[in-house]
Amino acid sequence: MSRQFVILALVALLAAAGGYFVAMRLGEPPLSATTPVTNAAVPTPEALIGQRRPDFSLADAAGNPVAAADFDGQALLLNFWATWCAPCVEEMPMLSRLQREHAGQGLRVVGISVDDPGRAQAFAEGLGLEYPVLFGAGPSGAGAAMLVGRRYGNASGMLPYSVLVDAGGIVRWAHLGAVRREQLEAQLAALP
Repeated sequence: MSRQFVILALVALLAAAGGYFVAMRLGEPPLSATTPVTNAAVPTPEALIGQRRPDFSLADAAGNPVAAADFDGQALLLNFWATWCAPCVEEMPMLSRLQREHAGQGLRVVGISVDDPGRAQAFAEGLGLEYPVLFGAGPSGAGAAMLVGRRYGNASGMLPYSVLVDAGGIVRWAHLGAVRREQLEAQLAALP
């Protein structure tokens, strides 16, 4: 392994760990009026499979609240990401193409940024993403988005992290790390 690769890997790991611990220190404010997130129960991805998707409410680029229930009746691929996460950035164009190609079958790809909302929105616009990106609101926005990730089974806070929910609101698949197009296509084909 090259020295540069090792340094980059360590920087990415430290950034992810730092984000996780920042979120932990922020406490766990409610993500919406009805769905608080607590430290008590962070499910494993395996425990979520076959269960009803957790609720959340985050903000879109205009600051409007968007809830998980807004996607009821559609297959939903949630992708947790940050601008500083190289694997996240690499998979985003593929996710955008997937959204475009599968929109007619009811798929919605939704990015959830655990980054500074302003920076993440500018970054997403620069990539020309064809799917919405959601953010935590307020000064602890990144922490709120990370807490949603925890509700969806990402206890480590590492990125990227993706979760596939079927049109009935049942979690069918969760994956930590970059995803390949073939993986996603196989998961989409298996949806009821």
